[in-house]
Amino acid sequence: MKKLFGFISFVLLIALLFVGWKVFGPTLKQPEGKYFYVKTGSSYQTVARELLNQQILSSTRWFNLVARGLKYKTVKPGKFAVRRGMSVFELVRALKNDRQSPVDLVIIKFRTKEEFARRIGKEFETDSQQMISFLNNTDSMRHYDLDTNTWTFAIIPNTYTYFWNSTPTKIFSKLYASSKQFWSDDKKQKLRNNNLNPLQAYIVASIIEEETNLKTDKGKIASVYINRLAKGMPLQADPTVKFAMREFGLKRIYEKNLTEPSPYNTYVNKGLPPGPICTPSVETLDEVISAPKTDYMYFVANSDFSGRHIFTTNYEDHKKYAKLFSEAQDRQDSIRKAKENKP
Repeated sequence: MKKLFGFISFVLLIALLFVGWKVFGPTLKQPEGKYFYVKTGSSYQTVARELLNQQILSSTRWFNLVARGLKYKTVKPGKFAVRRGMSVFELVRALKNDRQSPVDLVIIKFRTKEEFARRIGKEFETDSQQMISFLNNTDSMRHYDLDTNTWTFAIIPNTYTYFWNSTPTKIFSKLYASSKQFWSDDKKQKLRNNNLNPLQAYIVASIIEEETNLKTDKGKIASVYINRLAKGMPLQADPTVKFAMREFGLKRIYEKNLTEPSPYNTYVNKGLPPGPICTPSVETLDEVISAPKTDYMYFVANSDFSGRHIFTTNYEDHKKYAKLFSEAQDRQDSIRKAKENKP
């Protein structure tokens, strides 16, 4: 009898260890991307089937057992981490308690809706077309006091944390809320001293962002544009021509490009373009906000190609330096063509 009891106890122990291993042991296989995605509208059966299809589970038997025990019935969409050595119990608990892994949206620079929408479609459940439709919807933009040209004003480059299943509205609303915080009363007062409002400053900064990477020149370039706006002169900003042409890689703007028919072409139209031409950095925004008072009306890149600019108060001096830069560009083009044609 003792032997029988001992045998039964041994069998029960083995069974308990087996069940414990299947439920609490490191039995899950980590997927290649390290995450399991539950799409909006998924059923419990869909979740179980996908876990099996992605080979995270070798069988749904223990998953179903644990799910019943933890009363996991209501499926919540999201992005869930599947760690190496994770157990079925841990996975079910994470799914039931909606323990999503956050998505960090890092914004540095975007020029177009399409570029921004592609990034959103890559990082979130919502696809790029849904984001484009949201940005092109006048009613959606009106809710933020914006329009389909000024949508970028809601975006201050930074890192923003979301859930994977965030909708276009949630994504944009968080960006807009952060933008509202950025434009403090102190910043707005500084802008008033230069007769600018936040949107105008953002548009100016977007142009400067495409003009130069040199912090030392950004404030002075801003002063040129502010002075030109005050006098009703065309901005004549080359980056707006590139934006109008959608040719962002152009190294040189020719005379024939200056007549490109577009409301964004500041050679053809006076004043600011109808919207920003990119999302400017915080550094550039700060340089515009604190732009110095100058008498500069013109600037041109230095002919030594150092990236620095030469600022002038009159057109005659500007023409002289512009000619030097143009001649330097011609020499550079000749050298490049010679290298290309060299056998």
